[in-house]
Amino acid sequence: MLKNINELNGMREAGKLASEVLEMIGDFVKPGISTGELDKICHDYIVDVQNAIPANVGYRGFEKTLCTSINQVICHGIPDENRILKSGDIMNIDVTVIKDGWHGDTSKMFLVGKVQAHNQRLVQITQECLYKGIEAVKPGAKLGEIGHAIQKHAEKNHYSVVEEYCGHGIGKIYHDEPQILHYLSLIHISEPTRPERISVGVVCLKKKRGGGGGGGGGG
Repeated sequence: MLKNINELNGMREAGKLASEVLEMIGDFVKPGISTGELDKICHDYIVDVQNAIPANVGYRGFEKTLCTSINQVICHGIPDENRILKSGDIMNIDVTVIKDGWHGDTSKMFLVGKVQAHNQRLVQITQECLYKGIEAVKPGAKLGEIGHAIQKHAEKNHYSVVEEYCGHGIGKIYHDEPQILHYLSLIHISEPTRPERISVGVVCLKKKRGGGGGGGGGG
């Protein structure tokens, strides 16, 4: 789980490539395009331009490069040529790139056309939750402090946290230890902690997943 400096450099390169995919695809995210077409564009970019591997293709039988999760779909939505984006949609694009054996996994929320104010706010607050979680990551901190920071900010803004999914470690293994909860576990209700502490060399992944009061949403 712990990475040395050379391994961390490999992780940085893979993460950089994954982020570049999201930067590239942004210009194509607009009303009228299908999520299947977005998937093909990203696949070809990873393979032909980055000389890397789209990690999702073939992973546990998954056939696509991206996960495209629209509106009430929390995560892991499957691209489809028949799923056409329309103005007002919010969509999370989740992509993982493999370079020299290292996984770079990231996602981004996109606003399609003219989006209603409450959906814009959902995306804004979940992004703020992500930053709150990142601020909690430091040597010696406890893993539970990450989820506590995320949940506290979400609930302060009248949103809930999706508890069915979590963040994870990453490296040569796609979904590695440790698991990162996005909320404060009831087992540790007396303090914001899980027993594991963060050490120098740990690489973990957090993705913002929030929902409005009584319904689904976010990414």
